[in-house]
Amino acid sequence: MNRVLIVVSVLMISMLACQLTGLTPLSQPTPVLHTQTNPPVLPTQVDPAEQGSTLEALYQQVLPGVVSIRAGASLGSGFVFDSEGHVITNQHVVEGSTDVEVDFASGFKAHGTVIGSDVDADVAVIQVDAPAEEIHPLAIGDSSTLDVGEQVVAIGNPFGLNGTMTLGIVSGLGRTQAASVSPEGGSFSTADIIQTDAAINPGNSGGPLFNLDGEVVGINQSIRTDTFNDVTGNAVNSGVGFSISINLVKRIVPILIRDGKYEYPYLGISSRSDLGLAEIEALGLNTYTGAYVISVTPGGPADQAGIRAGDTPTSIPNLNAGGDIIVAFDGQPVHTFDQLLSYLTLTKSPGDTAVLTVLRDGQPMDITVTLGTRP
Repeated sequence: MNRVLIVVSVLMISMLACQLTGLTPLSQPTPVLHTQTNPPVLPTQVDPAEQGSTLEALYQQVLPGVVSIRAGASLGSGFVFDSEGHVITNQHVVEGSTDVEVDFASGFKAHGTVIGSDVDADVAVIQVDAPAEEIHPLAIGDSSTLDVGEQVVAIGNPFGLNGTMTLGIVSGLGRTQAASVSPEGGSFSTADIIQTDAAINPGNSGGPLFNLDGEVVGINQSIRTDTFNDVTGNAVNSGVGFSISINLVKRIVPILIRDGKYEYPYLGISSRSDLGLAEIEALGLNTYTGAYVISVTPGGPADQAGIRAGDTPTSIPNLNAGGDIIVAFDGQPVHTFDQLLSYLTLTKSPGDTAVLTVLRDGQPMDITVTLGTRP
């Protein structure tokens, strides 16, 4: 359980898209602001009693669909996805297990079978054996409508404390994190991660993140921390938590239910979202927005389509100038590599085509790529 498993990216990268040390899965041993064109409207004052009443109602509404999961020595959380008794959790919660225990808020306990999982997205589906009266599917939201600053609620099983509810905000959107190792020795990155400061701790893994309408907008998955409890070794919450976006989950879960596995589209380039000013200047770019192509996998989809990587050495090791800059994906602007990963992950499948608009020698051009299957 030392591996940090987060949502998969579909692009092979030769270096991490972002260095996020201290990321910790949240299972435990058993014991973007919108641009404003009009003058801002000040928010109305929220009556604390009124907000409290709303949160109480939300809790009562959704709690029957939140579950605790015991899988060997692992303890985590999950939620009921549909009326057929499919329960969603993190893959790292059930890793190595086929049969698990699912505990409902009512006190009912049931056996469950892991029928599909994806290690890169860190998503797993459990088929639970429970009577219909215990199956309360939760409303599934749209994570693309989230705004930074919006309030969200996490409910789960931290430290074995069933049904724990915490409140916070969306701290960031469209994050990417390193996931699995590619066959070439680089890394695949995950995309469309929600950052939140809602308190989540070991045992929250796999539990739902809600908007204030009681809709699931994410699956709580990991925290970033450099502090650990001296006695238990558990990670200490730092206010920087990460959740898998529900829109990615909605793409993956139906395929896991049908096939038991999920295949990702593959472009076959490496890029980074953290180029600094010195690197941008070394590349000879006056300004930089988009995804700079650092390398292209030989024989991969991007290579076959004619996407060009940098090949002129610069003063910075392993950074060559002359590569294409991807500035749009199917007509959608690409400002960062993170955005490119999100577009690809959420909208494409193997065999689909994508039109990449690139800047080559300062001139825009459209290149059509037929996406492959991630190796």
